[in-house]
Amino acid sequence: MKRSAEIEALEARLGLRFERPDLLRRALTHSSMSAPGREDNQRLEFLGDRVLGLVMAEALLAGDRKASEGQLAPRYNALVRKEACAEVAREVDLGAALKLGRSEMMSGGRRKMALLGDAMEAVIAAVYLDAGFDAAKEMILRLWGDRVAQVEADARDAKTSLQEWAQARGMAPPSYVETERSGPDHAPVFTIEARLESGQTAQATAGSKRKAEQQAAAALLNKVGKGD
Repeated sequence: MKRSAEIEALEARLGLRFERPDLLRRALTHSSMSAPGREDNQRLEFLGDRVLGLVMAEALLAGDRKASEGQLAPRYNALVRKEACAEVAREVDLGAALKLGRSEMMSGGRRKMALLGDAMEAVIAAVYLDAGFDAAKEMILRLWGDRVAQVEADARDAKTSLQEWAQARGMAPPSYVETERSGPDHAPVFTIEARLESGQTAQATAGSKRKAEQQAAAALLNKVGKGD
């Protein structure tokens, strides 16, 4: 299969060259572009998620031989979640190479977190199928870089920590309320308020509900922590 300039440019950004560039092309094809004879990346995404998980599990075990499962699990989740995959995808400008249908293209699909995260997982699977596990592992660890070494020693998310704080004091779990939504449909901005049964609140604004909730929980944890 002849390589397009787009594929060659992405290979350079990924730091590898495919023996079967058709695998990379499939990894970049969103379901909105699928057609008879043109597979989308959903099956590759499924496989890539598992390859990424094994690489990160190995790296975390090797990096901290004394950590318990309870410490490793949240670190693992922080490294493999869709947001982390999308961040890496943005760093290699994966969005520029995505093959999208007109509707997705018009709605800003090249910048959507979910599409980028899925495509990054699909690319990992394409590397695995093209060159094997070691090649996929090398690329993953290189692209994830310092994220692995710098993942927090206890990466429990702020929402979990806030819930534990509330339950330890006999309170109901915190609630999260969307107080405002702005921006275009393809790039919404959410303002979320975290609330405790005691009446204490904190707000945060971010480009995804999950991130806004986490930031609001962190802000509320900081506020109640000062009062302890």
